[in-house]
Amino acid sequence: NMITGTSQADCAILIIAAGTGEFEAGISKDGQTREHALLAFTLGVRQLIVAVNKMDTTKWSEDRFTEIVKETSNFIKKVGYNPKAVAFVPISGWHGDNMLEDSTNMSWFKGWTKETKGGTAKGKTLLDAIDAIEPPVRP
Repeated sequence: NMITGTSQADCAILIIAAGTGEFEAGISKDGQTREHALLAFTLGVRQLIVAVNKMDTTKWSEDRFTEIVKETSNFIKKVGYNPKAVAFVPISGWHGDNMLEDSTNMSWFKGWTKETKGGTAKGKTLLDAIDAIEPPVRP
């Protein structure tokens, strides 16, 4: 199912669990996070959004988010993505934080910035990141 959907996608959204041990398991050598990023790139999906989920379980920790962004940037770079062209958004799907509107629980998060073909795009939420997807050129 993932392969069928991914092969037609303009953008991939990588949802990463921020919980202790969950993130580490996902980016381990055989982890699903690593596997899905590699699969998306291999299937030609060149735009990526990284949503760091379950921030509520980290007590909305800026340090944990920063650590995950750093580690994830390193591994997506090895896959072929440019981390500077990726929006990294801390979210809590359970509570709705930074999904559609700014989170008051993560006042430390000043927003994401990513490089685009036309310059830069900025936003604060996952919805903003989705809205900033560049339409691909179709033959």
